Amino acid sequence: MQMYQTTLARSVYAEGVGLHTGRPAELVLHPAPAGSGVRFLRADLAHAEPIPALSTSIMDTRLATTIAKGAAFVSTTEHLLSALYALGIDNVLVEVNGPEVPIFDGSAARFVDLVREAGVRELTAPRSYLVPTAPVEIAEGDKWIRLEPLTDGLEIDCSIDFAHVAIGAQRFQAMVDADSFVFGISRARTFGFLRELEALQSSGLGLGGSLENAVVLDDDKVVNPEGLRFTDEFVRHKALDLLGDLALIGLPLLGRVTSHKSGHALNGRLTRYLVDNPGSWERFVPAVPDRLVYAAR
Repeated sequence: MQMYQTTLARSVYAEGVGLHTGRPAELVLHPAPAGSGVRFLRADLAHAEPIPALSTSIMDTRLATTIAKGAAFVSTTEHLLSALYALGIDNVLVEVNGPEVPIFDGSAARFVDLVREAGVRELTAPRSYLVPTAPVEIAEGDKWIRLEPLTDGLEIDCSIDFAHVAIGAQRFQAMVDADSFVFGISRARTFGFLRELEALQSSGLGLGGSLENAVVLDDDKVVNPEGLRFTDEFVRHKALDLLGDLALIGLPLLGRVTSHKSGHALNGRLTRYLVDNPGSWERFVPAVPDRLVYAAR
């Protein structure tokens, strides 16, 4: 278990395109002090304040997770946040020159590379963990997400069921750590249907979407000529999105998260439930090696 908070060893820069605007999108990941968490700053807006990567900042969960503070907002945050979360990076200032985080190839692989390029610096402040004290379930029709106590790490169990011959029912389970994320989750790309992409683009959204940054399906097959990276790439990407949304809790989670057909909206409702119900969890700090103690709220 990670005992101390971390940040990046140095700043790193990357550029790409925004999924929805189709415009150039740039970001710089900066080291940040202990206790500051992950924050997003719109570098293109004068006097913009940093946006905390917390569930209380969620502005929209349609198609992606968008966070905001005042008039400043940043969308498609989940892929970057999933990488920072799984790699144990607690404090980062994300400077974004525009309204979207670059989509890159539609996965979190580029963000893993950026963290490796920057390096990781351990800080002297202890790291806190959130542990639920009782099961919590959020449901909407046949979609649901459940959080249960678990003291030795974060376990995820995701399942999806699409009425499409190339997807169908899929399930993915993992104990989340850096290795399981890098090799089993980070390369899974976002996906969409050709008919929906055309409709989105006609309404001015998804203008940056292409075969270069998404798995695209027509009525009966995957259109991408290279095919899939995993036979169950679709559910693995849902696991990636889930981790990015769980990062908005603001503390690393010790628990078991089971989701069925869940998306950004339900994920966000779970994280907000924890904020609104502080009696549903305890904060733990690994104060010394091999010892786990309660910390004051």
